[in-house]
Amino acid sequence: MTRTHIPVLAGELIELLDPRSGEVAVDCTVGGGGHARLIAERIGPAGMLIGIDRDPLAQERFATISAEVSCQTRFLRADFATALGELLDERLRADLVYLDLGMSSMQVDTWARGFSYAYDAPLDMRMDPDQELTAQEIVNTWDERRLARLLREYGEERYAGQIARAITRARRREDLISTQQLVDAIKSAVPVPAQFAGGHPARRTFQALRLAVNDELEQLDAALPAAWELLGDGGRVAAISFHSLEDRRVKRFLAERARGCVCPPELPVCVCGREPEAELLTRRAVAPTPGEIAENPRSKSAHLRAARKLEVEAR
Repeated sequence: MTRTHIPVLAGELIELLDPRSGEVAVDCTVGGGGHARLIAERIGPAGMLIGIDRDPLAQERFATISAEVSCQTRFLRADFATALGELLDERLRADLVYLDLGMSSMQVDTWARGFSYAYDAPLDMRMDPDQELTAQEIVNTWDERRLARLLREYGEERYAGQIARAITRARRREDLISTQQLVDAIKSAVPVPAQFAGGHPARRTFQALRLAVNDELEQLDAALPAAWELLGDGGRVAAISFHSLEDRRVKRFLAERARGCVCPPELPVCVCGREPEAELLTRRAVAPTPGEIAENPRSKSAHLRAARKLEVEAR
């Protein structure tokens, strides 16, 4: 790893979640542990911090933090949807649940993991190195139509069809086993003017592959309701996302829980009886300040949303 981990939107996350002494907090995406440490310091010796991550590097980092903080700690090495399900089975109640979605700095900066198009590395992209599916398998075995659909839906890639065609053409000559081979194939398909606009031409393709390899969007769809169920009354949930596919899911989920009456507007009185379950703590997504972006360019696309679970009497 070549960089020091800097937690994104850390101050804003702490302000919204308002961790207090003795509370139970669940960090669904430990990563480099920056947010975990800040939460642990605030919940104190009477508090409990539960860390979740499928990456063994995150498990090592959490062990280091656990030895340095005063609160009780526990780690679950699993994807966050599975781990949250386990905690629900235990009938745990949490005061805070938060997710810092996407790749961690540790994963990006561990070159051999193949998450970045900025350097040549094996085409891997697995957050859990024990799982079977890799990016190499996808680019070398999925047919052109399936690849194009992946790039279009998960990468929102304008040139999805052309890139899928270029990948299948390139792999007929030899298997694509490195990030540089994939970048070369992508560049051959993207018009030259477009290569100098809107960031690196491989950015969206790498995003789509990473999401598919790690089943990230499906995991998020399963994790959000599990996290909400895990919260006790008055509990707070927050999520930091880094692209629109994640942010839209978080926004829609929280807005649905904050919604009250759904009766047609022409009815004079409410007959549905629906009461909101949540109070939105962020009316709009919180974005990093220019100062944070200058210090940590990776924070540029971050969006933070949060909500509080209303107490039963308030519903």
